[in-house]
Amino acid sequence: MTGRRVPRVAVAAKPQPAGRLPLLDRLLAHLARLGAEVILDEEASKLAHKPHLRVLPRADIPGEADLVVVLGGDGTLLSVARHSGRRGAPILGVNLGNLGFLTEVSASEMIAAVDSCLSGKASVERRMMLRAELRRKGKTRAVFHCLNDVVVAKTALARMIDIRVDVGGGLLTTMRSDGIIVATPTGSTAYNLSAGGPIVTPGMDGILITPLCPHTLTMRPLVVGGASRIDVELTGESGPVFLTADGQEGHPVERGDRIVVHRAPHSVRLVTNGGRSYFSLLREKLGWGAQPSGPDPESPGLVRTPRGG
Repeated sequence: MTGRRVPRVAVAAKPQPAGRLPLLDRLLAHLARLGAEVILDEEASKLAHKPHLRVLPRADIPGEADLVVVLGGDGTLLSVARHSGRRGAPILGVNLGNLGFLTEVSASEMIAAVDSCLSGKASVERRMMLRAELRRKGKTRAVFHCLNDVVVAKTALARMIDIRVDVGGGLLTTMRSDGIIVATPTGSTAYNLSAGGPIVTPGMDGILITPLCPHTLTMRPLVVGGASRIDVELTGESGPVFLTADGQEGHPVERGDRIVVHRAPHSVRLVTNGGRSYFSLLREKLGWGAQPSGPDPESPGLVRTPRGG
């Protein structure tokens, strides 16, 4: 953050039932002491009660700031990340208490993390994004960008759907299933993990293809190269089917529609906790055990317990 004499910091926040967020108050007070220019998204503005601060739609803040601080969970961060273009600012996710792989900085670490970012000392990783284009009768009907995943799936009461999947212009498979997930390495710990897909490290250059409850038991998840183009076509009659991006945006899919998924032209810059490894994060978030017992050297708050019986 050395390009500006006065740093410009944007803050996005998850809505709070109480209408207040003490952590936001603490952050704004610290930024005021630093002399930073502050931009709030609409939700943060409702919680801050500071009408003199500049307010922008969440979609606009990544391109207007030197740093974006997200107070919430992974869902809040995803809603910011998908609007991050080539000039998008680094995103610092502060976890408000739920399971979060993207918002890995705790509330107690927030101030130190902000200072590290503004001094140019923070650990920042570039994460692949996906672009999904819905084509109907040769015309583009919708385009989405996402950090975690693109999902084509039936609704709750619909029967299984018939889909064709091509990779790199060649047939991969046709299958009957509840749907399919196309995920980034970052998204491997999201819906993909719940569906039985593999966990891959965020820096891997790959795209994950994971079927949802396939009718053929030998249909397994697959990891393809990061430069691959994946085409998903709805080939049979079915009930309602939807395309969703990061579980937050979507569009109905009809028979004959083709969803074209490939690496987006830009990536997202995420601020990470440089003091611990990705595997330490997995141990903490997924509760994986380890030997010997005692504090985890990379996560002092995580105590490892030996198996006993």
